Amino acid sequence: MLEIIVLPLLTMVTCKETRAAIIALHKNGFTGKDIVATKIAPKSTIYRFIKNFKERGSILVKKASGRPRKSSKRQDRLLKRIQLRDRSATSAELAQEWQQAGVSASARTVRRRLLEDGLVSRRAAKKPLLSKKNIRDRLIFCRKYSEWTAEDWGKVIFSDEAPFRLFGASGKRLVRRRKGERYHQSCVMPTVKHPDTIHVWGCFSSKGVGSLTILPKNTAMNKEWYQNTLQQQLLPTTQQQFGEEQCIFQHDGAPCHKAKVITKWLGDQNVEILGPWPGNSPDLNPIENLWSILKRRVDKQKPTNSDKLQEVIMKEWVAISQDLAQKLIESNCPVELQRS
Repeated sequence: MLEIIVLPLLTMVTCKETRAAIIALHKNGFTGKDIVATKIAPKSTIYRFIKNFKERGSILVKKASGRPRKSSKRQDRLLKRIQLRDRSATSAELAQEWQQAGVSASARTVRRRLLEDGLVSRRAAKKPLLSKKNIRDRLIFCRKYSEWTAEDWGKVIFSDEAPFRLFGASGKRLVRRRKGERYHQSCVMPTVKHPDTIHVWGCFSSKGVGSLTILPKNTAMNKEWYQNTLQQQLLPTTQQQFGEEQCIFQHDGAPCHKAKVITKWLGDQNVEILGPWPGNSPDLNPIENLWSILKRRVDKQKPTNSDKLQEVIMKEWVAISQDLAQKLIESNCPVELQRS
C-alpha cells in the first residue's frame, strides 16, 4: 500500500510538494520510519515537517518576520518629498531632517529608501546658466534653421578656441587599483599649482578637421590676432575642403569675433556667417564634443612640458578621422541638440 502511494510522489522535486507528500503519508497513518524508508526526503527533513504539522496543524511554512522596517510607507513618501525639495542634500543631512519627523534611521537606510524609489546619487550635469535673452535667442536660432538637413549642416565650418592644460586637461581620471595602491605612481594624477595652459583655435566640418593654430604665449586674444588667424587658417581650410563651393562659417559672440573690423573683413572675403549665434550656448556647437575627444587623447599621451603638450595636440588633431568629424556634425547639429 505504501509503495503504491509513494511511487507517484517520488517524482516531485519542489520542497513545497515534498512537504505536502510527507504530510499526506503521515495523515494516512504511516509512521516517520515508514516515510523515511521511501527516501522521499532526508530523515531530519521528514521529522521536522511532521513536527511542524503537529504543532501548527498546517503544512504552510511560517513566514519569518525578519527585522522590522524603520519607517512606514507614509514616512518613506515624506523622505522622498524632502529629497526632491533639495536634490543636493546628502544622505546624512536627510537622515537628520527625517529624524525631526520621528524616524531614527542611518544615512545608509536613507540611501536604501531612496534607491527603492529610483533616486540614485549621480554627479550633477553641467549646463550653461541661461538668461531670458539667451533662451529667446536660442529659440530664434533654432527656428531659423529648423528646416536644415544633414546635408545643409555639412556645409558649415564650426570653429572655437579651447584651453589645454598640463596634467589632466579633461578633469577627473578613473584608475583601477588594489588596496594600499592609492599613491602608487601608476595610480596618481600629477597636479601643479599653476599648470601651463596652451590656447588653440581650430575649425572643422563634415569633410574633416581644418586648421589648428596655437596662440603664442603673452599674446592676447584680440581682434588683430583673430583677423590674422582667419586669414592664415580659415581661408586655406575653406579652399581645401570646399574649393569654389559656397560654405558657411560659424563662430560665437566673443568680443574679438564681433569687432567691426572682423565683420568688415569677413564681408570683404564673402564669408557667409551662421547666425546670429546665441550667447552662452557652447552646447549648440559640435566642436565642443571634438575638443572633449581631443583632450582625452592628449591626456593619454601624458605630456610633461609645454613643448611636448603642443606636439601632442597637433599630432592628435591631424589623427582625427573624417568619419568621426562627420558623425559629430550629424549627431550634434544645433537644432537636434535644442530639441533634446
